[in-house]
Parts: sequence; C-alpha cells; structure tokens
Amino acid sequence: MTVDDAIVFIVDDDDALREALGELLAANGVRSVPFSSAGDYIGSNKPDHPACLILDVELPDINGLELQRQIAQGDHPPIVFITGHGDIPSSVRAIKHGAVDFLTKPFSDTALLSAIRSAIAQDRETRAKRAEFTLLKQRYHELSPREREVLPLVVSGLLNKQAAAELGISEVTLQIHRRNVMQKMAATSLADLVRIAERLEIPIQHSRRMGGLQA
Repeated sequence: MTVDDAIVFIVDDDDALREALGELLAANGVRSVPFSSAGDYIGSNKPDHPACLILDVELPDINGLELQRQIAQGDHPPIVFITGHGDIPSSVRAIKHGAVDFLTKPFSDTALLSAIRSAIAQDRETRAKRAEFTLLKQRYHELSPREREVLPLVVSGLLNKQAAAELGISEVTLQIHRRNVMQKMAATSLADLVRIAERLEIPIQHSRRMGGLQA
C-alpha cells in the first residue's frame, strides 16, 4: 500500500497500539507520526503532504468527536476513527461530519489500510481542488481593472456590442479585453470561462446566461 509522500497521524493514548499501528504502516510503506493526546496533535507542526488522521474516540484531554468538531473549519486531513467503545450514535455523528470510517477495536489490518487509502485519496483530491482554486484566484487578480469589468459581462451571455455599450467602450476594444481575459484566465472556451467565473463566485449581473455564449 505504498502512497509515496503521504503521511498518517495517529492520535491514541494507548502506547502499544500507537507502536503497532506505526509498524503496520511502515511495513506498508507509509510514514506515520504518533500523538498521545489531542492537544499534542493540535499543537504540532505538520508536514504539508496528503494525509490521514487516525483518531481514537476516547482521549485523555478531549473526546475525539469533539476534536473533529473543533478542527472542522480548518484544513485538516480526513479522519478514520478507532475506538474500543463504539456505539451507533457516535459512529453516525462521526460519519455525518465527514469521517471516512469508524472502526471498532479489534479491527483488521485490511479494514484499517483500506480506510487509510480512501482517506489519503480524498485528501489528495481536496488538495488538488484547493490548489486549482488558488491558481484561479491568482489569475483573476492579474486581470486589469477593466478586464475585471469585462469578465462578468462576457460570462453573463451578452453579445460583444451589448457588453461594449454597457461599459461605454467600442466593440473592438471590448474584443481585445475579452481576448486578454480568456488568455489570462487560461480558459479554453467561453463555456470554460463561465465555469471559472462560477467557481470564483463572480457576480453575474445579467440574465442572458447561455443565449450569447457563441457570440
């Protein structure tokens, strides 16, 4: 189960279990970092790599489910819960709030490794989407003020002449700005630019969304 640069954080107050999990992961080519409490995990500097958090429900400082709630608004790796005292309400709560799995001790190596694999794959996808969004924002900020005015008019479906009239510029000038917007945003088509604008939540002020896409 080698997952290259991925890392697994193990938060459990059972020394023997942390050691056993670390050995299991090492045998499968996966790096791990152990923590004996939620506080130690929260206060640590974590490598910026695709990751998974193996989290015990019962911890010496706070409950694992409470930790899940506390870190929910930040950038944290997908969680695989492990517990020796599993119950249906806890498992439902954990999964409802985004946990990949909820495993009751004793669990099989196969089940744990499968859950970890799914968590890391999910984190890779999340990171890729985050990186793409950051790049789109960077490209948007590189547009000139006028190009930022042109973009929402173009993706709203206005014809070139309509968008030009809206801004009080010539149609030729509008076409130049439109071409620059397409190039700077790395949009392959107008439909692609529409998707980018939606991703960036750029307000669309006109209703002719698709009617003028071929203009």
